[in-house]
Amino acid sequence: MFPLSGTAADKGTIFLAFRIWMEPGTLLTTPDAGGMHTAPMLGDAATIGAENQMRWLELLRAYAPRPVEAALFLILAIVAFSLTLFDRTDRVYLWMGAVFLLSSMLYVLTSIGAWTQWLGYIPNNILTDVLFNPLLFAGWIMVWWVWFHLHRPAWLPSAVAVLTVLNMVSVIGSENLFFTTLSAPVVSVFHAASLVIRLLLLTLLCWTVIEGIRTEGFEGWLVVPAVLFVCIGRFTTELGLLHIRTIWFPFGIQFTINDLAVFLLGATLALLLLRRLLHSVRDQRRLALDVKQAQEVQQVILPQPRTVLPGFTVESEYRPALEVGGDFFQIIPNSTDGSLLIVAGDVTGKGLKAGMLVALLVGATRSTVESTNDPRAILEALNRRLLGRGEAHATCLALRIAADGTVSLANAGHMPPYLNGQPLPIDGALPLGLAPSVDFSSMRFKLAEGDRLVVISDGIVEATDTDRHLFGFERTHQLLSTAASASEIATAAQSYGQEDDISVISVTRTALSVPTPA
Repeated sequence: MFPLSGTAADKGTIFLAFRIWMEPGTLLTTPDAGGMHTAPMLGDAATIGAENQMRWLELLRAYAPRPVEAALFLILAIVAFSLTLFDRTDRVYLWMGAVFLLSSMLYVLTSIGAWTQWLGYIPNNILTDVLFNPLLFAGWIMVWWVWFHLHRPAWLPSAVAVLTVLNMVSVIGSENLFFTTLSAPVVSVFHAASLVIRLLLLTLLCWTVIEGIRTEGFEGWLVVPAVLFVCIGRFTTELGLLHIRTIWFPFGIQFTINDLAVFLLGATLALLLLRRLLHSVRDQRRLALDVKQAQEVQQVILPQPRTVLPGFTVESEYRPALEVGGDFFQIIPNSTDGSLLIVAGDVTGKGLKAGMLVALLVGATRSTVESTNDPRAILEALNRRLLGRGEAHATCLALRIAADGTVSLANAGHMPPYLNGQPLPIDGALPLGLAPSVDFSSMRFKLAEGDRLVVISDGIVEATDTDRHLFGFERTHQLLSTAASASEIATAAQSYGQEDDISVISVTRTALSVPTPA
């Protein structure tokens, strides 16, 4: 209401009243958003416009880092989610990605609430204080719970979920977002409940970090500074009542204790991820060295590709599917009686574990041959070596070819040999390592001069092309019916599409050279 001057004032004082309708508040940091809250400023239009422009520039400068922070945390979220492609078993990357994504969205909402009129005061507070802040607090607890590989107490994740929901409800009442329905005493009760719930969540967070220190040591101590500021940031309202500052404006830019906590947590996670990456690279190098050494050992224990013995020509070929294969074979001639012992098999699995089983079976074969060259006795000895070793199983075939061509064969679930391109009619049997007493299938036959016996692994039959068609028994039969060498047989299956280890052993009986009398 303003008095008029001049002639009208001589007759009495006249007052003009302005009635202003005020919309709900929109811009969070603008005092006159939605209308005038106080008496309007009077003065020169240029001066008032300059002051309003200065206030707007201060608002822009105060929240200028928020879009940059939102972009930074969005990038961190994408990186965290991308790490799940390399290790799907570790859930920590999912939790990290979710927390970083929530942080990015929170900074976007803060910018929208400060610079635009798209969100009102109440919707903005519901999204930030009621939804995002409690979810972020719970998310950081779960990040460290999963990062430190904690499993006890098993109820902790459920407790975090329940307390988070209660925290959301208590914030709605403590901030009196629906002031027309809640009285002041009820609001006080909600605020007390909010304080208790946040203290309980804080206790769970501190317990998680303490357990991380106890189990991981150095990594747990790295988390302490960031978690300390998170704990302080959860009680900014209470600290404000104690006149403790939790917000600063360096160079006109708004900076809160929560911003410091989030940045420290992000930096801590980045440091821990770098540390884990370095350890992973070191472990991969060590594993690569172990694999290389296993390859060298496997090459040492394999026979020569071609061996000519009195009465026999032996060819062998081995093509592992991975760096270390699970097929094995031994070709052991006996110089005393002129016989030839062949042991061939295929252990379950591939890679380094299969390679270790191969070394075990080859060593057991060599030690058993010193006392017996009976194929059945050899399989029984190998079966005893695999019993009680969990999933350590293997198919195996042992055959002994006497100097006169008589063959004694025992089989434990391995593919039957091919004689002159035809598979031998031998019964099936259980693989090694399944039962203490196994009735191995056996047979006897005789090789004539020029006969060719070929032992193959299932990697040839199971070779698969790009259309998922198997190489199959028919192609294998046609291939072995030709005079193809062991190398050509392996190459044909490998070119078709190798899925498993490929091994081929070819034995051809030749005529014994008899010395001519002088």
